[in-house]
Formats: sequence, C-alpha cells, structure tokens
Amino acid sequence: MFILFGFKTVHHALPGRPATCQRCGRFVHHALEERSSRFTLFFVPVFTTSRSYRITCSNCGTISSLTRRQKNSLAR
Repeated sequence: MFILFGFKTVHHALPGRPATCQRCGRFVHHALEERSSRFTLFFVPVFTTSRSYRITCSNCGTISSLTRRQKNSLAR
C-alpha cells in the first residue's frame, strides 16, 4: 500500500487599505495577505494546520505580522 501525504502553503491576497507605515511614515496603500498551511492526502487538501496574516507597505516594502483580531479590525 502506498500513501502520499504532505503540507502545502496557500497564499490569499485580501483587500488592503491605506494606512500610515510604521517604518517610512507615509500614508500609502498596504497589501494584506493570508497564509495557510494545509495537510494534503493524495494531493487533496484535507484540513488547515495553521494560518497567519501579513501586511506589506507599498512604498518601502516593510512586512509586518498581524493577529486574527487585527486582521478583522482592518476588514471593517
């Protein structure tokens, strides 16, 4: 019997918004991204093992990590 399993990282672009960057201090658009790691069985995603959120400044490229609560407050 042969079983194929593994993990796959999936990136989802979420709607960003304008904000003031912590590093460069400019009020520019920030891109929001969700990364999720999924357990796969025979190349089919079975369940999500972890999820993280990142926000990127479009001016200087600074990447900051966000919690789920911070991500939800940005979506409003």
